[in-house]
Amino acid sequence: MADWKNRVEGNWNQLSGKVKEQWAKLTDDDLAQIKGNRQQLEGRIQELYATDQETAKRQVDDWYKNQS
Repeated sequence: MADWKNRVEGNWNQLSGKVKEQWAKLTDDDLAQIKGNRQQLEGRIQELYATDQETAKRQVDDWYKNQS
């Protein structure tokens, strides 16, 4: 989780565009509110895509691995 905090939260402005490409239902307002917070991102994905917590977590994990 520390790696996420350093890498994603610290570079949120650059990565938020890639997040929006992956999850197009996220709005600019969503991204501004999330500010790289993983739990908020997963929660918003759950809401917008009507998925469960584990699926949202797995999707974020997969996205994060592809950013390396």
